[in-house]
Amino acid sequence: MLKDRRQFEVIDSRQMDHLRVFHDVARALTASLELEEILSVIMNKMAHFFGPERWSMLMVDEKSNQLYYAIAVGENAETLRGLRVPMGEGVAGWVAATGNPLVVPDVKLDPHWAAFSAKHPDLNIQSIACVPVRSGEKTLGVIQLLNSKLDLLSEYSISFLRILCDYAAIAIQNAQSMTLIQELTITDDCTGLFNARHLYTMLEEQVAQRKEFSLVFVDLDRFKSVNDTHGHLIGSRLLAEVGNLMRRSLGPANSAFRYGGDEFVALLPGMGKAAATGTTLALCEDLRRTPLLQGAGLSLKLSGSFGLATFPEDGNNVQTILRSADEMMYEAKTTRDNVAVAGRGLLMERANVPTAIRSSR
Repeated sequence: MLKDRRQFEVIDSRQMDHLRVFHDVARALTASLELEEILSVIMNKMAHFFGPERWSMLMVDEKSNQLYYAIAVGENAETLRGLRVPMGEGVAGWVAATGNPLVVPDVKLDPHWAAFSAKHPDLNIQSIACVPVRSGEKTLGVIQLLNSKLDLLSEYSISFLRILCDYAAIAIQNAQSMTLIQELTITDDCTGLFNARHLYTMLEEQVAQRKEFSLVFVDLDRFKSVNDTHGHLIGSRLLAEVGNLMRRSLGPANSAFRYGGDEFVALLPGMGKAAATGTTLALCEDLRRTPLLQGAGLSLKLSGSFGLATFPEDGNNVQTILRSADEMMYEAKTTRDNVAVAGRGLLMERANVPTAIRSSR
């Protein structure tokens, strides 16, 4: 009778400890949307429970079809940062690809893993537990524990692992949903570029740094004729293609925005007037030479009016630098298909002759 009571007390104590773990993790989920913070709580609780020598969480990068180390603790953890594992390769890759857990309590008793351990004695692998973090039929990542001190095959251990993996899946989904919401709030629906709201946010950040940058306003020449001739659906497709062209022409170091209607803005961080002038002229030429709407059977050629201003010489705050670039754009519109630079005026001699959007066919 006394023995049964002691067993009950041990079980009850263990259950209470684990209830506290689940309570702490649930509280972290409701208190923060920072993925790294929540995953750290989950992984620390898991490490405390199993006592592994090394443990890590790898996340799935769907674009590259690879896994990357989101968290790694233990020997050689620093060397894992930035390391990627192809889907299907190694323990983590196999678990992620199949969605099945892999638990090897003692590699010496498994011929396959005994041979692997013999080939890689430097890894000193004694036990392996790798469990997928899943949402429905989708694998979001894997949690990997090496050389745990606890019996990995007990029903209680497996249940504990699965519950913590479920919590991790909830955290990842919440973070992904929040990221999507944030992207939607700063993205223009038509072009996929940043919107004007985000332009003001980024300009405030740039001005606060007090570092040189340039700003380019772009107005598409006679864009209205596209809507009048081909309809607004084609007009929207044209705007989207112009947005893609700007992204390609400006490169990843610079940002493109749809300001409204057929007006666009380019933000060139760290770029002075001379370099920004070259970039703007190249963008002007790319727009002029690139046939657009070929997928719609039209192959149109388009031009734009470009206004360039540089911080801080042409404006030392958000309002004045915007005004300077906007004024230069309106100066370029006097001839169209031109670039006007604050302090220099129009760069190209062009007659003020109305030009319609041309077909290259």
